[in-house]
Amino acid sequence: MGLFSWKKDVDSQSGDTAVSLRSDERAIQKPRHPMEALLKTSGNAFVKVGELVEGTVLEKKGTRVYVDLGPRGMGIIYGREYYAAQDIIRKADEGDPIAGKVVEIDNDEGYIELSLKEAGEEKRWIDVKESMEKKELLELPVVEANKGGLLLEYKGIRGFLPASQLSMKHYPRVEGGDKDKIFLELKKFIGTPLKVKILDASPKEQKLIFSEKDSESEETRALLAHYKIGDVVEGEVTGVVDFGAFMKFGEDLEGLIHISEIDWGLVENPRDYLKPGDKLTAKMIDIQGEKVSLSLKQLKEDPWKKIAEDHKKGDVLSGRATKFNPFGVFVEIGSNIQGLVHISEFGNEENMRHTLEIGKEYSFKILLIDPVEHKMSLGIIREEVKEEPKEEVKEEPKSEPEVTEEPSLPSETA
Repeated sequence: MGLFSWKKDVDSQSGDTAVSLRSDERAIQKPRHPMEALLKTSGNAFVKVGELVEGTVLEKKGTRVYVDLGPRGMGIIYGREYYAAQDIIRKADEGDPIAGKVVEIDNDEGYIELSLKEAGEEKRWIDVKESMEKKELLELPVVEANKGGLLLEYKGIRGFLPASQLSMKHYPRVEGGDKDKIFLELKKFIGTPLKVKILDASPKEQKLIFSEKDSESEETRALLAHYKIGDVVEGEVTGVVDFGAFMKFGEDLEGLIHISEIDWGLVENPRDYLKPGDKLTAKMIDIQGEKVSLSLKQLKEDPWKKIAEDHKKGDVLSGRATKFNPFGVFVEIGSNIQGLVHISEFGNEENMRHTLEIGKEYSFKILLIDPVEHKMSLGIIREEVKEEPKEEVKEEPKSEPEVTEEPSLPSETA
């Protein structure tokens, strides 16, 4: 028993057995109780080591706490378990409910030894798991931030809210995805209460993961019930990314304007058209759960209708080469109309780049025009090079060369 020893005293009149605890400092005499022997021994068979049990504080005496576990028996908290749980014990009064974890079924004194510290931690995880299963909505303040997300605390357990699980409203939209800039944006949330749900909880791994996306779904869907596809809404751009822009509208609702819905023309960089703080009017083109798709171009006149009225297959028109691709070259026809000259028109990419120059205008033939699908296929018109006629060169008749006869030499006289 270490520093503790015990002895049994028998009451000569009642026959009850009382247990007294002796230490190097002092001895604590347990008060006799008519049901003490029964409480100490009965019910022990109904508990097992590691089990979480609940009872009532019967008495706090010195460095001991006696717990009434009902038909299970009498529990005791003492020794190192007492000192480990002093904060809990200090707040507990006689008659208060208390939970403990069984560390020994029948100690040398016949009590069920309990651990409040282990029980408290286990009870917290049980509460966390129940909250997760019930999908409870929790409002928790942000206590810390790192480059990956935010730290929140629930039931004394710290959990992680990844940046990817933040709502669209709170997601840090940083150009280029710079982690240091994202961290600065996340730090702004420290002290701010967020409505979250528990996404995953594992006491074995000491892992607690939160999600703000799930928590906002019900609230967002309720607000979106007042809208329908085709509605026109006014709002403000909250962020611009490579694939489009986010626009806030209504009561803290947010939608995405995809890059393809910014303008009728070819948009390569949304930042060339929009910036945070821009006031816009957009059309709701899709609602999927809490996700809203918005369009700017659908509030503008469709230029394809006009070009379909003015042109048909076989027409020749001029256009400006705007962009090379492995499958062809884009050509701008008029305002916000992009046609395509397929690579097959050139034979290969090298010939295409040699034939056309970006930014210059050329003549093209319409091979296909589809105003519904917004498609136009163009053919290259190759101008024939006319050769200058060659002047006929008249050949003068060749004159016989004059033969000059050499004077005959006088023959030698023999």
